Amino acid sequence: MKILITSATSAEAHRLKSKLNTDQVILGDYIELPAFMLQSGAMIRIPSPASASYTHEMLTLCLDNNITSVYALIDDEYKILIMSRQLFSEYGIEIFNGNNES
Repeated sequence: MKILITSATSAEAHRLKSKLNTDQVILGDYIELPAFMLQSGAMIRIPSPASASYTHEMLTLCLDNNITSVYALIDDEYKILIMSRQLFSEYGIEIFNGNNES
């Protein structure tokens, strides 16, 4: 069971990661991240919410990485993902508005 927090480079993402207090947190962002940040596996590149297939790309990413909770910190990400909450829940993945959790 892993948790994905979007907007990896933001202070909010790091505050939420500390608040969740688990080593099963992965930070993800769709902006270009330096290779050294991705090498440890603690940060991953996620699809852009501007992509027409964003929902399916995120579902695939979650399934491939055993992610069971997604905390979306960017409003565009959250709005798209929440419309597919039922689809994600069928695979045991919960969607949260990360801005309400921090």
